[in-house]
Amino acid sequence: MSDQVSQIITKAYSEGRQFLLEPEANEVCKIYGLPVAKIKVATSPEMAVQCFEEMGTPVVLKIVSPDILHKSDAGGVIVGLNNANAVREGYQKIMENVRKYKPDANIIGILVQEMAPQSTEVIVGMTNDPTFGPTIMFGLGGIFVEVLKDVSFRIAPIKREDAYEMIKEIKSFKILTGARGREPADLDALADVLLGVSKLVTERNEIASLDLNPVFAYAKGAKVVDTRIILAKK
Repeated sequence: MSDQVSQIITKAYSEGRQFLLEPEANEVCKIYGLPVAKIKVATSPEMAVQCFEEMGTPVVLKIVSPDILHKSDAGGVIVGLNNANAVREGYQKIMENVRKYKPDANIIGILVQEMAPQSTEVIVGMTNDPTFGPTIMFGLGGIFVEVLKDVSFRIAPIKREDAYEMIKEIKSFKILTGARGREPADLDALADVLLGVSKLVTERNEIASLDLNPVFAYAKGAKVVDTRIILAKK
């Protein structure tokens, strides 16, 4: 586990990056047992179609480039593609958009990601506080975190009881228990995500910040849809 993650982080530093590309961040999270969405990186429209057919589900396409940090701004994300022609055209459209947005961008490829079923969104994050060390955050996604700042914090490492406390102390916790006709979320799965993040950021002090946003909380299980990892300065 340690060697694989070290190789990924060393590669980023060797290329002058203080961040992991999304496929790299996804792989690091996967190594630590986090329930990340399935992904593959395609370097041609035909390869993207092959990835789609292997996944057997609707997919999202995202640009993979060290020069494009905000993918949506560059027209680098297309969601809900469910047939080979749409995937092929989506690949070509993203490449056109990105080349217009930043003609000299270094393009690694296009990420083909399974489109996870919609559900209640939560966010899990970490910032490495200079005084306290890695501090983990949990909250509901969307307006709850952006506007209401309804989040909880703990200093890593955390235990399972800490994870449950983090989940239960947000003001919007009732939404996770099935309020207003929603399915109750799998709190054990969310606790597992928090514990996985705790282990990752405790063992890897090269990580300055981490964002899993969104994480879909299901009645059984959870799925990390988007991963972002920023590295500390060397």
